Amino acid sequence: MRQRLSSEPDRYRGRRRVPTPPRSRYAAVVTTAFVGAGIVAIGANALPDAKSVNPSVLDELRQASVASQDAADRGKSADTASRSDRSDSRAAEQDPWLLPLHGYDFKSPYGMRWGKLHTGIDLVAPEGTPYKAVHAGTVTKAGWFGGYGYAVIVKHADGSEAIYGHSSAVTVKEGQEVKAGDQLGLVGNTGHSYGSHLHLEIHVKGQPQDPVAFLKDRGVDIQLEVEEVYSDVAAS
Repeated sequence: MRQRLSSEPDRYRGRRRVPTPPRSRYAAVVTTAFVGAGIVAIGANALPDAKSVNPSVLDELRQASVASQDAADRGKSADTASRSDRSDSRAAEQDPWLLPLHGYDFKSPYGMRWGKLHTGIDLVAPEGTPYKAVHAGTVTKAGWFGGYGYAVIVKHADGSEAIYGHSSAVTVKEGQEVKAGDQLGLVGNTGHSYGSHLHLEIHVKGQPQDPVAFLKDRGVDIQLEVEEVYSDVAAS
């Protein structure tokens, strides 16, 4: 057997060094977790906590909100009332009571005549003179109407009715909507009539009323031929 020379290096002399294991990955994870938790805790402490707000401050905020809402509601109510007033004013201007014609002679007032009730008034004017609606409404009769001759009846929104009698001609149709001042027909002498004139009646709930008093309550003085309230509207 070959003998090992003393000068030959001994590759097996001593123990082989075991490498030091790296730091545990678990330790790194745990360390990171602790650091992250600390940052979160710091961030949480920096944010305001709603529960920590002084209750009196919340009450003040609530009261301010309620006051603001009340003011807004009052503003809306005032604006609504103002619009309503303007609408009523416009409605009155657009739906006036007017004279049925101009340049007439007032004859035969409402009341007893020859032992009978004269249920209207007579406005004498030349035959063929146009007459107009005293108020807006719906034409319920346009044509021959017994002793009234050719007549027009207009029913108004308040339920009252105006009858225009003894016409020489009518210029509207039944079912037609008319406004105050719209032409209805021509003055004539048809039916039970003794001369050219417009016979005007006003009925309320089917009962005749004195047209003079009825129209005067609505700003029209038919005896003086004056449209007191709506003179500007009539002139236009």
